[in-house]
Amino acid sequence: MKKTFGAKLKAFFKIPTFNEQFFEEFEDMLIEGDLGARTAMEISDAVRERAKEEKKSSAVEIQNLVKEVLRGKIEAYEPTLIEGETNLFLILGVNGVGKTTTIAKMATYYQNMGKSVLLSASDTFRAAAIDQLDLHAQRTGTRIVKQGHGADPGAVIFDAIQSGVARKDDLILADTAGRMHTKDNLLRELQKIDKVITSRLPKGGNYKRFLVIDATTGQNGVSQTELFNQAIGIDAIILTKYDSQAKGGSLIQIGERFSIPIALVGTGEKYGDLELFDKEKFLNTLVGIE
Repeated sequence: MKKTFGAKLKAFFKIPTFNEQFFEEFEDMLIEGDLGARTAMEISDAVRERAKEEKKSSAVEIQNLVKEVLRGKIEAYEPTLIEGETNLFLILGVNGVGKTTTIAKMATYYQNMGKSVLLSASDTFRAAAIDQLDLHAQRTGTRIVKQGHGADPGAVIFDAIQSGVARKDDLILADTAGRMHTKDNLLRELQKIDKVITSRLPKGGNYKRFLVIDATTGQNGVSQTELFNQAIGIDAIILTKYDSQAKGGSLIQIGERFSIPIALVGTGEKYGDLELFDKEKFLNTLVGIE
């Protein structure tokens, strides 16, 4: 089984001498762990400086220093609903990251809190996406608004908002396209959807944009964040396949570059396998602290 970054880091900290060579190799390891060259250099320099100032020399002390330096570079976010208002969460992400399944998990998550949820099948560019979400709606007992393949995504979301407001649903979860012929087309389509939501959601409504990323994709997740954040702005990240944490370092880079927090993590295949991101637990795992 492939070692996680945390396991590699833990083994690396067993080196007894924390000299210049150690910190050079430590920086290389951070880069390999998807933290990016600039961030890796900043972290290595900060840890080296603090270790010297605070006279830290044991492996555990250095690990905790790394954790402290990383703590300010990543944040957790709890997506809450505003009572008595229409809440709409737009779910973005490239095809293949588990976006549709994540929407079903989110529906289950909020239904378990006693909230009424409506799904909007707004990825009309893929017929399979509509069918997939429809199947999840049946399995989770969630109401869904959909149109045929090739329909205007903005029109589907418009209908969903009207239906959700009329039925006083607590939350609308809207799917979106993850791929089109060109990047420019995708960005334009997302901006159009965003405009429909901001103009049609009742005053006082709570609108948030969530990007779904596969936790194992590393640097690709950073690129995806940049693309979607450029298009309409991202409020928080949702991670799939989080149980492996093989590429967890990319989350530090996302936090550092875009100041986007992590909201939820998918930890398995079942509808109930979704939980809030635990920052302390993540940092402990990342730096190899048991």
